[in-house]
Amino acid sequence: MSVDTDEVVAQDKPKTAPKSWKSHAITWARRVLLAAVVVGAGYYLVTRWDEVWTTLTNVPWYAAVGSLLVLIAGMLANTWSWRTIVDDLGSPIGRVLGSQIFLVSQLGKYVPGAVWAYVLQMELGKKAGLPRARMFVASLVQVGVAVVASLALGVLALPMLMKDSPGAVWLYALLPFGLAVLHPKVMTWAVNLVLKVLRKAPLPHPLHFRTIVSTLLFTTVSYVCFGAHLWLLTLSTGKAGIDVLLLCIGAIAIGLTASLFFFILPSGAGVRDLAVALALGAAVGSDAAVAFAVASRAMFTFADVATAGGAALLAKLTNPTAKAKPVGETPAPAAD
Repeated sequence: MSVDTDEVVAQDKPKTAPKSWKSHAITWARRVLLAAVVVGAGYYLVTRWDEVWTTLTNVPWYAAVGSLLVLIAGMLANTWSWRTIVDDLGSPIGRVLGSQIFLVSQLGKYVPGAVWAYVLQMELGKKAGLPRARMFVASLVQVGVAVVASLALGVLALPMLMKDSPGAVWLYALLPFGLAVLHPKVMTWAVNLVLKVLRKAPLPHPLHFRTIVSTLLFTTVSYVCFGAHLWLLTLSTGKAGIDVLLLCIGAIAIGLTASLFFFILPSGAGVRDLAVALALGAAVGSDAAVAFAVASRAMFTFADVATAGGAALLAKLTNPTAKAKPVGETPAPAAD
């Protein structure tokens, strides 16, 4: 009695369970969210292009190119800052996967409500096999460290800002609290408190001192790069001395911190620009300061899209089926 080989193979082949409606809904929600953030970022860039182009035509080509490269370097430093925390919470996720998750999730800033960047981050991490809680904790710690770093560097621009906006000094009420929270024991306690409120398991181990220091260092480097990016744009004014460089670093830093309090706006639109314009106005003139602020934001948008696309493409080319390996991973903090 003969048996059809194809029939035997078909019988032995395990059947894949059909996806539930919830799984399909989450998949489509991811796609819609990603499409929304790409459209939002593109729309902002297109609608501001005339102002940006007029400003950039007066900037030397080498300064414009250098400004963009330094900006991208700052974004990569910010990525390493986040990945340092993620690796402390479990098994290392690798440079390529970490860059893909973080840089693509940053496009969520361009949808009103900054929470979308973190939602996208958690969903991309989950798709790669990482617990959402691990992504959430990494973002929580990074934001805390970033606020301290930006406030510390923002001192460089505070005198200029206070001339036109005395209320900016109230941001510095957070600095002593932030410095205290940087201690690993305090940071671990604060994170565990948030996890308790969210009914999640606490961290499996305290955050390491080396992790906090490395995160702070990478974040500081990123802000210095962002400031250098803005400073290179001001070369066309002939007033771009070291004092203006320090001013640009402080202005970008304090502007990014202030934009956190206006999370309803896409990427804090207007808040950072105002801080930059107020700080640079006295140094390069009000009109030029506003133009550089708008040009800087457009370049940030372009760099966000370019780095996200580059990271996603690199991940696809290096290993299109790669996923984070949850097997043997420390549950940090807990499964979803």
